[in-house]
Amino acid sequence: MDAIVSVTSDWAIGKDGGLLVPNKADMRRFVQLTRGCTVLMGRKTLESFPGGPLKGRRNVVVSRREGYAPEGVEVFSTPEAAYAAVKGDERVWLIGGASIYEALLDECERAYVTVNETTCEADSWFPNLDENDAWEVESREDGGVTEAGVPFEFVTYRHR
Repeated sequence: MDAIVSVTSDWAIGKDGGLLVPNKADMRRFVQLTRGCTVLMGRKTLESFPGGPLKGRRNVVVSRREGYAPEGVEVFSTPEAAYAAVKGDERVWLIGGASIYEALLDECERAYVTVNETTCEADSWFPNLDENDAWEVESREDGGVTEAGVPFEFVTYRHR
């Protein structure tokens, strides 16, 4: 399993259930990497998608809500149960939110991080992999600049 996330310079990932930095290149990369794969996420992440479950992917969701069963997704009550259900899948992506990343990041081989060089008001964060000895930078690629003028790069981290 690999994680994919878009962060700001201080590792913030969201505010009020939404992404912080509109970034079309990041969204294209997300679609390209996750299409045809399994995506594992929390309920709030699923509910943030305007079109519902992600098309062309197996959508696995963690929710503690009794009876929560939206069409097109498989629901599990704990991150561990969801992870157990996807272990045999060829390619699995951990896509958020913060509590799901926190619970399962140690199960990931790599983290594909879009780093937007800005800070914003936020209420959720991704663990700072630069300060975690269990992770090392595998590659960096200049991403360019968003339409709003925010420079960004694609950084891939490898779990040691």
